[in-house]
Amino acid sequence: MSGKTDVWQGTLALMVLKTLETIGPLHGYGIARRIEQVSGDLLSVNYGTLYPALLKLEQEGYIASEWGVSDNNRKAKYYKLTRAGRKQLEREASNWEQATAILARFLAPAKEAP
Repeated sequence: MSGKTDVWQGTLALMVLKTLETIGPLHGYGIARRIEQVSGDLLSVNYGTLYPALLKLEQEGYIASEWGVSDNNRKAKYYKLTRAGRKQLEREASNWEQATAILARFLAPAKEAP
C-alpha cells in the first residue's frame, strides 16, 4: 500500500488555483504532480477528478487554457490563472483558513473549567 490519500473533498479547486498562482501556466499532468509534490507525496490526484475540475474552473472563468507543447514534445493543454481566478483563490483560501481555525478549536486539548 502506498500510503497516499485522495485529495480531500472541496480542496482540489483551491489547490489547482494556488498551484497556477505559484508556478504559472501548467498542463494537467504538471498540476497533478505539483499537488502531489507539495503534499510530500501524501496525496494522490485522480485524473478522473482533476480534468472535470479543470473544466469547471475554466467554465467559471477562474482559469483559461490554450494548447502548447510539453517538455516531452507532446501537444498539451496549458492552464493559467485569470484575474477572476486570483480573486476566487483569495476567497477560497480565506474560507479554508477560517474552517481550519474552527476545527482546530475542537481538536485542541480541553481546558479544565475553574
